[in-house]
Amino acid sequence: MTGFLHHPLVARLRLGLRAYRDDRRGAVVILAAVLFPVVIGGLGLWIETGYWYGMQRQVQHIADLSAHAAGVRIRAGDSKAQATAAARHIATQAGFAAAGTLTVNIPPVSGAKQGSPDAIEVILTERHTRWFTALFAGGQVALRGRAVTVIEGDATACLLALSASANAAVFVTGSTSVSLTGCDIASNSVSATSFAMGGLGAQLSTGCVHAVGGATPNASLTLTSCAAVKTNAARARDPYASLAEPAIIGACNSKTVGNNKTLTTLTPTDIHPLGGGLKSMRFCSGFDLRGEVALSPGLYIIEGGGLTVNGGSINSTTAAKLSGAGVTFYLADPSTEIQLNGNVTLDLAAPTSGPLSGVLFFGARSATAASNVINGTSASVLQGAIYTPASAIQFSGNSANSGGCTQVIGATITLTGNSAVQASCANAGTRDLWASETVRLAE
Repeated sequence: MTGFLHHPLVARLRLGLRAYRDDRRGAVVILAAVLFPVVIGGLGLWIETGYWYGMQRQVQHIADLSAHAAGVRIRAGDSKAQATAAARHIATQAGFAAAGTLTVNIPPVSGAKQGSPDAIEVILTERHTRWFTALFAGGQVALRGRAVTVIEGDATACLLALSASANAAVFVTGSTSVSLTGCDIASNSVSATSFAMGGLGAQLSTGCVHAVGGATPNASLTLTSCAAVKTNAARARDPYASLAEPAIIGACNSKTVGNNKTLTTLTPTDIHPLGGGLKSMRFCSGFDLRGEVALSPGLYIIEGGGLTVNGGSINSTTAAKLSGAGVTFYLADPSTEIQLNGNVTLDLAAPTSGPLSGVLFFGARSATAASNVINGTSASVLQGAIYTPASAIQFSGNSANSGGCTQVIGATITLTGNSAVQASCANAGTRDLWASETVRLAE
């Protein structure tokens, strides 16, 4: 047996088997065949993951830009549809995929600013086909960007002219002495005389004046919170633009209200569809005040004629008084306007809650031909918003001596006579009226 093991053929066979056992060249090929797909797949996964991370950052950046664009349009008074169009235009120009979805929510439906009326939420989504990562995961890659901008004001206004082009949209004229406490003036007209004052007899003291166009003040202008009129300013928003006009309902009441002998009290009884327990009273041929009339809380609908005093005579010497708290006058179109330019004392306050909260006078948005005059006696007090967005207002009125809140918003505003207006509106139920607003990225 020992001889067999030492036979030359057996020895050569053993030597060959040992050499085959010690040969590593085939193992390298096998190892490479096993590891190369893993290495290549890992490298592809790393590259693709980095690519999607960069794309995600780009989508978020586009969302930020789009939200800011939408906020600027809302600040300018555009509709949600117009703001959405602006956001999509900016997104497309920045490289957002045409097949992606863009959603604008006003107010936001999520996040810290959820429900805030001065916030705009933009959500972008894109879907892309996978590359190397398809070996490890199914479906498409979903990219999402979300941004929220807020519109913030830093200057409270109490007078706002909404006309986009009128000359002297805010005009201080005559022997006028107007003092506005705690508030500014804003004019949205692009005219070179967006804000104008007459001769030196017209005196005005206010925090600041913000004009989209130019200004022609006189030397009797006193500004307490800025050095000069701010021209080329941003357009101020209409805070009541979303407020629905009241429906005209109820039986018609007599035009002539009150007499010169006794106190007359009016009490609305019709249940108005605006809700909130609001009651209304309708006057189909105007409302002509005589003597002293006290109004119970509610909505007073006036159509087919003006809100006048003493038969509409501006020269009447017969004293009249109109008073009431929690009241709103709705001036329906056509041919309805305010003509309180006689010997009348006004002591009126808007409701502080409910569907018409803060609104004292509400002129129809279609009443472009109306010309409203509110020139009460020096004892008159008006609390709330005088809101006639499509028509002119000639105003001479006062707020309460302390804690008063009066807002005057019209197509154009002419200040005559002597007025003392305040904007301490924290508890008045009015909406914020800003003369200067900025758009800031919040989320």
